[in-house]
Amino acid sequence: MDTRQKIVDAAITVLNEDFSAPLDRIAEKTDLSRRTLHRYFPDRTELIEACRQDMMQTWQTAILQACNSTQDPLIQLERMLYAGIDCGVRYIFLHKLLSQPDVNKPTGVPQNASYEAARDNWFQLVPELQRRGLISEQVNVTWIRLLFTQMVSVTIQAYQSGNIAQNDIKKLAWYSFRRSIGME
Repeated sequence: MDTRQKIVDAAITVLNEDFSAPLDRIAEKTDLSRRTLHRYFPDRTELIEACRQDMMQTWQTAILQACNSTQDPLIQLERMLYAGIDCGVRYIFLHKLLSQPDVNKPTGVPQNASYEAARDNWFQLVPELQRRGLISEQVNVTWIRLLFTQMVSVTIQAYQSGNIAQNDIKKLAWYSFRRSIGME
């Protein structure tokens, strides 16, 4: 693993525990001096942006894996939900940061063609499930996409709360999402 990625990984771990942690703690976690950390990231903002880009790359990879794991659109949808939850939990400090209304949200990282194909596939999953009669055709695809995004967000919040058993949280999210769009 290169030094830059080592710093990003340490930052994710440290900032998930304490978002206000100083850069010294991140440097300490990587067994580097703060001076060395600053050679890669001149300031906290650039380090957080690198973490955000890492999150986007991880999300893209997870979505591709979920889409390519099966041809069954119902299972793809379930696995995509789980991928979103896993990614959100791994980058929990970014989820909090980017959810704040007063934060200037950074632009996304460039998306590769395979990710764009997976994203387009997601938008076709719902109509396919509607054609199969598994989701009512009266349910709007945009509504379902927004519900999906919010289900990931709520599940991350539940994970943070610690009030729900960790081994049940994804299944509960899938059950809730499924039922919310009229699936048994």
